[in-house]
Amino acid sequence: MPTNKKKTQVTASPERRRELLGTAAEVFAAQGYNATTVRKIADAAGMLAGSLYYHFDSKESMLDEILSAFLTELWEGYDTVLAAGLGPRETIEALVTESFREIDRHRAAVAIYQKESRHLSAQPRFRYLSDSQQKFEKAWLGTLERGVAARVFRADLDIRLTYRFVRDTVWVAASWYRPGGQHSPEEIARQYLSMVLDGIAVRG
Repeated sequence: MPTNKKKTQVTASPERRRELLGTAAEVFAAQGYNATTVRKIADAAGMLAGSLYYHFDSKESMLDEILSAFLTELWEGYDTVLAAGLGPRETIEALVTESFREIDRHRAAVAIYQKESRHLSAQPRFRYLSDSQQKFEKAWLGTLERGVAARVFRADLDIRLTYRFVRDTVWVAASWYRPGGQHSPEEIARQYLSMVLDGIAVRG
């Protein structure tokens, strides 16, 4: 970033800051991080690029704030589920439902995470993306393994393949889901779970 763009940052109102980050998230999701410039974000926000530097020192800072806010909220929900002492099937149901709620709240951030996290996590600033992915995998694999051990899920399941299927089929919804549509995130989760769990649960 050119040095003449460096300006003393001012504190925007929380509402304005959320609005700017929301706009940036939509541009990142639509165009990709590398193709997105501060000017493009400023244009979408209806302001001059120089004015945006009063609030954020770089597009990297904006992306960092978008992704870290999404993951912080995601793990608040997940940790609540994992600490609740639910059975394995109920835990999967709650994790899937929480995932669709996060897609509803942070659709653009989820889309960015899906597309960009692999190469971003190689940068020290975004190392937390890799840490979160490892934690995510441990939570899901552990729950599936617990379900097989308890004979709630089929013994012939390939646990890692099942995890990858569930993970990818849930989060890809960010590419088509639109908040305020015909179905709530809870209803989408219910429909999804009825298809998936009937395929992995032990049949009586």
